[in-house]
Amino acid sequence: MIFGRGRFHELVQRQLDLFEEDQASVLAEAHELEARWTNATAEESEALYGEFQLVVDAFGELLYDARETYAATLDERTASDYRAAFDRAAVKRFRRYATFLEEDG
Repeated sequence: MIFGRGRFHELVQRQLDLFEEDQASVLAEAHELEARWTNATAEESEALYGEFQLVVDAFGELLYDARETYAATLDERTASDYRAAFDRAAVKRFRRYATFLEEDG
């Protein structure tokens, strides 16, 4: 084990790599809507933010489901450690698109 990395580090990184690849279209849509919202006029801003937030919520729910699918295969204590490692890595990688996990914790 590499010093400073938890027992789930490599597993979670691989899972997030696969997740990012599988959900590339959702992530791209979130990036696009965020850019449109950021550059929107005052009149367009509210509607675009609503669309952006729906996509972010959908992405977060997919991330949550991915986490819980694996966590369900573990005993309670191990699952808790895994969830913490997954959440840290996902929030670091996806930042504002992973807020669903921050609310869960």
